Amino acid sequence: MQAEGNAGSANAPRVRFAPSPTGYFHVGSARTALYNWLFARQNGGTFILRIEDTDTERNRVEWESGIIDAMAWLGLDWDEGPYRQSQRGDHYRGAITQLIQGDHAYYCDCTREQVEERNQGGKPGYDGFCRNRSLEPGEGRALRFRVDPGDPVVVSDLIRGDVVFERSALEDFVVVKASGDPLFVLANIVDDIEMEITHVIRGEDLLPTTPKGLLIWEALTGSKLPKFAHLPMLVNEKRQKLSKRRDPVAIEQYREDGYLPEVIVSYLSLLGWSPKGDSEVISREELVEQFKIEEVNHSPAFFDVAKLTHFNGDAIRALTHDDFVAMCGSWLANNAEAPEFVKIAPLIQERVSKLSEVPAMVDFLFHDEVEFDPDSWEKAIGRNELAAAILADVLGQLNDCVWDHEVLKDVVTAAGVRVELKLAKAQAPVRVALTGRSVGPPLFESMEILGRDRSIARIARALERVGN
Repeated sequence: MQAEGNAGSANAPRVRFAPSPTGYFHVGSARTALYNWLFARQNGGTFILRIEDTDTERNRVEWESGIIDAMAWLGLDWDEGPYRQSQRGDHYRGAITQLIQGDHAYYCDCTREQVEERNQGGKPGYDGFCRNRSLEPGEGRALRFRVDPGDPVVVSDLIRGDVVFERSALEDFVVVKASGDPLFVLANIVDDIEMEITHVIRGEDLLPTTPKGLLIWEALTGSKLPKFAHLPMLVNEKRQKLSKRRDPVAIEQYREDGYLPEVIVSYLSLLGWSPKGDSEVISREELVEQFKIEEVNHSPAFFDVAKLTHFNGDAIRALTHDDFVAMCGSWLANNAEAPEFVKIAPLIQERVSKLSEVPAMVDFLFHDEVEFDPDSWEKAIGRNELAAAILADVLGQLNDCVWDHEVLKDVVTAAGVRVELKLAKAQAPVRVALTGRSVGPPLFESMEILGRDRSIARIARALERVGN
């Protein structure tokens, strides 16, 4: 979804979001994409989408499609791309030749076991064994970047200040695998140079690889380096780094669960940054106006699913009736246009935090027969000695009463009084008989919408089941 007319002037910043299609679109990646997008939009710059798909063993086309679709859903439009590293092999081969000719890299045939054996009792890491062997490219030979002694490598970070890496702590690192495939650190830098990236905004997990990238950048161009901003880690309630296996981190899942994209965008923006004032919900327009990458905090940010869900519920309740009904279409199909749903929608809108909760609240309106939830039936009717009496009492009054929710409430209240139960307990078996569940929208408004004939038939069926 390439934007039109958003790209900036020649002197405007150029930023990129470069995901790897190896899984679902992680909320941390979405936050990175958002911050890049905000920076570009605020400064009249260019936002580039670049797919880092060189990991052929883990990449999948459906993951790439998922990322692109999720970004479009969030409204994070890009100005250039998507570029794919898998289609840029010639660029990487050219850079490899340049590094070798400039004596910045050399071939190495050392295995991991050989390196570990030589390191016994000494300094860990690669020892430069092949530096002066003048090996030619061949099977089993990787290409290593030569880290010569010199001044420390300083990463000037807009969030963390200057981060210093001593060269003595950097080994001669691999930039091309023995298979001939470039590693991330080389391909990434080649792309950034050729795409004239001015600001690299990404997660802090990539900070340790940055000095290696800067050494490659200088070896290839000697040109002005980009500015960096390494974003804080996202953690769960236990202050552990978010894990795909342990935590709900997939943007696709939040979309399927019925979170609103504007809520996701607003909440992600607050994970490391705060707007002016006390508001915890901020519009896209306000984000573009207020966001400052220099104001991002470097401390880990808590991804609070409960808080996100609360914000989403508030946003759902703030929708107009028509917008809410329209949004429910994805979850209710043709039933979203049914008169029964249009009538009950305001009651549902006040009670759901996610749009995916809507079907379970209203499905009783569209089924010929109720499907009883076993736990609800057992608690409200199966183990309730007074349930049959209440149902029979209510059933006896439904033929002749005025069909209005206030009158229906009086009917059930009176039935409860006759068995010495308050309304809260008296209505429980009636709710299960009519809806199949113990939780749902207001009972008496639901009865009014369900109608006299269907309500009578369902209570009679429940009584018959009790008798059997």
